[in-house]
Amino acid sequence: MNTSGEPLVVADGLTKTFDATSPPAVDALCFRIEPGRVTGLVGPDGAGKTTLLRLVAGLLLPTSGSLRTCGIDTGEDLDAIRRVVSYMPQRFGLYEDLTVAENLAFHADLRAVVGEERRRTAARLLEFTGLGPFTDRLAGRLSGGMKQKLGLACALVRKPDLLLLDEPSVGVDPISRRELWKLVYDLVDQGIAVVWSTAYLDEAERCGSVLTLDRGRILFDGPPRDLTARAEGRSYLVRGADRKRRVLAAASRLPAVVDGVIQGRSVRLVLAEGAAPPGLDEIDARGPDPQIVPTAARFEDAFVDLLGGGPKGGSPLAGELRPADAGEGPMVEARDLTKRFGAFTAADRVSFQIGRGEIFGLLGPNGAGKSTTFKMLCGLLKPTEGSARVAGADLSRTGGAARARLGYMAQKFSLYGDLSTRQNLDFFSGVYGLAGARRRATIGRMVDAFELQPYMDLSAGGLPLGFKQRLALACAILHDPPVLFLDEPTSGVDPLTRREFWSHINAMVERGATVLVTTHFLDEAEYCDRVALVYRGRVIAAGSPDDLKESVRTAENPEPTFEDAFVDLVTAFDADRGVA
Repeated sequence: MNTSGEPLVVADGLTKTFDATSPPAVDALCFRIEPGRVTGLVGPDGAGKTTLLRLVAGLLLPTSGSLRTCGIDTGEDLDAIRRVVSYMPQRFGLYEDLTVAENLAFHADLRAVVGEERRRTAARLLEFTGLGPFTDRLAGRLSGGMKQKLGLACALVRKPDLLLLDEPSVGVDPISRRELWKLVYDLVDQGIAVVWSTAYLDEAERCGSVLTLDRGRILFDGPPRDLTARAEGRSYLVRGADRKRRVLAAASRLPAVVDGVIQGRSVRLVLAEGAAPPGLDEIDARGPDPQIVPTAARFEDAFVDLLGGGPKGGSPLAGELRPADAGEGPMVEARDLTKRFGAFTAADRVSFQIGRGEIFGLLGPNGAGKSTTFKMLCGLLKPTEGSARVAGADLSRTGGAARARLGYMAQKFSLYGDLSTRQNLDFFSGVYGLAGARRRATIGRMVDAFELQPYMDLSAGGLPLGFKQRLALACAILHDPPVLFLDEPTSGVDPLTRREFWSHINAMVERGATVLVTTHFLDEAEYCDRVALVYRGRVIAAGSPDDLKESVRTAENPEPTFEDAFVDLVTAFDADRGVA
């Protein structure tokens, strides 16, 4: 264990190039990782975060420059580095057909942890992560949060000086994220230094120090509060305006606005340095009492500004409002939807309605029943009881007709990985009945809107994550569906790509589309007009994001975040039923 106080990682001119014809993945980096803290590693997709972690772990060797990990040159003694460094990769790297106990035993074998030391270590890690009751469960059947806890346990089979975590909270619900952070800070208290790569910018604020990368270079290195301070006095909320999506689109076109997002009923804007707030007319803010008021800066405000700002202008998918059908009722309706698997009830009398031109969020912890509900609404799973209607059609009777009126983007990349981008677009346009000039025009519009032209002849399975998600969304909306189902559409992608996605979604909703979305990014849930919080198979709370935040407001927490609302409502539900 490092007790000298010396830096655990020292890089000087660190460069890694994979292809002589491409820019370096990391480019002339100089930095230090100090002991006794969590160091955050943030940046957009392709910034070089994973490459940097693998270099520090000794899994890759530098092309040039120097790198010392725990005092050891990574080019000289990799075995020594691997004895004091543990690395938890971004993708779940354990064996899904082995149990929790078998995965721990396998990693103990790899680290030569045997005999009594192995038994003590396994008992300590199972207690530490709360996995003791699940030792006989297959890893593939664990929830997202439990998988990450098992990955963390396996990384700690031999106690390291330095723990490297590559986006450990992707796909993990807010409650499990908080539990992971508690575990990590317990490790820091034990003297272990942690590097945490993350796509969640609220997590960066919890770190002692942050390294911000873009295109392989360091943009910022220091305490997160120092970066946040750069945005002080430039963050504003537009309150009381009707049609918040229209306000955001108008504001994003102004040179004075470097970033904008929807925050409940308000629109959050970050202004360029020295810029004055725009006038209400400039951002098309209409309503009984619209106003622009200053608000405290967030790390995310400064981070997006540092990267050059969010997407500018409107989405190419914007257009004329779709005419409403005569007598049009709810576009999506769940009536007492129930699904049982044997004696287990995954969804229990779930009911709600979604109107035309509305974004509705289906939220909940891992294993709460929201995915089951989502699949029943899509017609992918037959309910045990109750009914689901989409665009006026009962899925149990006219499933094909209803599914033809909806677009579906799955949580996991569900297109044909062996086909090129062009072939996927051709295939799905045929599935949706597009032909001739209309087919060519529609594909051309999707290629332009999602900037897919450079990737048209590449296999879809080999695309960067952000472009995989762009292609999946493009294929889901080729037929211009009036209802769109999005299952964690931006999981794992960076904040800039998420903003781009939501600009497209907002544009479609402004044209009259109806969207049902699931997400673990609770800042994304703020884009929803209403949300339903699903837990233990039931809807335990429903309303606008602002309504749910208001419901947990207290004197001790007068300005709760949506994550606070999520956690407090789930905790209160369990407390009312005497669940520990």
